[in-house]
Amino acid sequence: MKVGESQPIHGRAVTAVVEVLDRERLMTLACNRPDGWPQATTVGYLNEGLNLYFIVARTSQKFANLQADPRASVAIRCESGATGAGVGISMAGRVSEVTDPQTVERLNRLVIERYPQVHVYCPSGSSVAVLRFRPAIVSAVGVIHGRSDAETFTVGEAGPDSVSHLF
Repeated sequence: MKVGESQPIHGRAVTAVVEVLDRERLMTLACNRPDGWPQATTVGYLNEGLNLYFIVARTSQKFANLQADPRASVAIRCESGATGAGVGISMAGRVSEVTDPQTVERLNRLVIERYPQVHVYCPSGSSVAVLRFRPAIVSAVGVIHGRSDAETFTVGEAGPDSVSHLF
């Protein structure tokens, strides 16, 4: 496969990516500012399979950026040893607001189960928004002795929910 090419995501890849997402709690989220410059920030997340959920203040630049242009990229890195070896995930996709109260309640239960020391999403009136990142492109990146190697997959038009049977 040539550099920059991708293939449809398959079961082993989904399993490996979800294992990394399950282990980590922080991601770098990059979105597009109105002036064309990218904005990258670190936010905590909760994943359900390949879908990532996070909260932002409704008054934040990040929320305004994502409302204007829902395209975003995410980077997640985890160290896997003292030798500098590691693995990371880079994804491109779209962000949408979660407004269904039952979904927010389900996410709150997941946060309590996985991270009992963390406060739940608890949207308070109009102060925060719960957002969902749905990847369209997933790159798994391995780093060994300072060299990186990425394998890139497409999730497909139906989104990550269409591959939920794989994990």
